[in-house]
Amino acid sequence: MKKKGILFLAMVLLLTGCIGSIGHIRFGAAGIGGMYHAFADTFGDLLTADQEEKQIEVKTTAGSAANLRLLSEGYIQMAIAQEDMTRAAYQGTGAWTGGKKYQGYSAVAGLYMEACQIIVRDESDIQTIDDLLGKKVSVGEEESGTEESAKQILSIYGIWDNLGEKVHLDYTDAAQQLRDGKIDGFFCTAGAETTVISELSKQCDIRLLSLDEKNIDKMITVNPAYSRYTIPAGTYNGQEDEVQTVGVRALLLVSDDLDAETVEWITRILFEKKQEIQYALSTDITLNENAAVQGIGIPFHEGAASYYKSCGINV
Repeated sequence: MKKKGILFLAMVLLLTGCIGSIGHIRFGAAGIGGMYHAFADTFGDLLTADQEEKQIEVKTTAGSAANLRLLSEGYIQMAIAQEDMTRAAYQGTGAWTGGKKYQGYSAVAGLYMEACQIIVRDESDIQTIDDLLGKKVSVGEEESGTEESAKQILSIYGIWDNLGEKVHLDYTDAAQQLRDGKIDGFFCTAGAETTVISELSKQCDIRLLSLDEKNIDKMITVNPAYSRYTIPAGTYNGQEDEVQTVGVRALLLVSDDLDAETVEWITRILFEKKQEIQYALSTDITLNENAAVQGIGIPFHEGAASYYKSCGINV
């Protein structure tokens, strides 16, 4: 009996370790309506179309923090996450303090910049970030990159602990509740133009809040993974002025359990099909190999490194 138990355990470990070669890959994407999900749906379809035996299952998740935890625990094998949170999780710093490091995954590529967007109704008296004081605001789902960005921004302004009420809604629910007057605003860290905000702007008049120069500088100093980001006028219906905010890069990550051949294929398709990906997305992703490897604070998967080496790039 004991021998059978050991044999069964060995089989489970073998299957888990070879998950890349059995052709089923779970792809962690955040909530519906954001850019992570749109990218994952598009890229997953392109991967499956190239090799039908590779089944890509897109999983709706809470966002970056959840994806990093699920990758580390082996529940998903591919995911997108914010650059700052990826580095912090891997090193066990920042929001991931407590002595535990979330590892077991590697980088494939830097994808695109996400904008930290703060949306309110145009008819409201909320003109600045400071005006959120005492208001009911959705700061993103728990374990999402939006929640972490919102916390950092509101902490820099000194009002994280002084909102009237913080609620944790996905983008779709947040947009609906703002439209219906049930919340005063919501945060959304995603590639701009973001589909859910575009749809909301057609249903009611909205305003995006700008960050002031002093606090943009402070945000970048505190967390260098962020940079200045301008949302051009006209990005959303009725948006007449450009919006000044900060942005952070989205990274494509894979489990270390995926074999090198599979990950090299994933990386190759990412760049070979970049035009098809761009056609399907509302934000500019501008994929190129040299930019995709810059400034990523965790190791690259050996399969991704092999692809880049074939392009004359060492990582």
